[in-house]
Amino acid sequence: MATTSVSGTSGRSTPTDVGSWMVIAAGLALIVYGLFFVWRNFNGFIELGLTPAHVGATPEQIRAFSPRLYNYISHLQVAIAGFIVALGVAIVSLAWNGMRHRRPWAAGTVLAVVLVAVAIALPLHYVYGLATMGHLGSLYVAVALFIAGSIMTLRRQRQSP
Repeated sequence: MATTSVSGTSGRSTPTDVGSWMVIAAGLALIVYGLFFVWRNFNGFIELGLTPAHVGATPEQIRAFSPRLYNYISHLQVAIAGFIVALGVAIVSLAWNGMRHRRPWAAGTVLAVVLVAVAIALPLHYVYGLATMGHLGSLYVAVALFIAGSIMTLRRQRQSP
């Protein structure tokens, strides 16, 4: 099976390289964020960028009110962290094994996955008053990198013979 080089003859990075590396970097950041999310669950409980004022109580108050509710929230946070890490792993794999090798389906898949995740996960943050920059700022950066990197790669692929 023939493979296509992803760099020009001069050895410089092409837009495909830049786009795929942007996606890889954002995917790795997502993995780190997911692991931090797990750590935060057991060391502070309330998600990054939120305060007890945002959630209506301190972790201790939630636990005192209902230990089962506290455990339920904890289990949801760890489960979400698992999906965040898994999403990061999948995106890194798509970028490494597909986008770098100019496979249009890989960039399209990254773009679709990110847009679906954002469309489902983001709106309630605004509805419930949880859309602080401290809470969502890193997500905005990662999403911008995912979208820009995917579009750069797709554009480059359309220009290539």
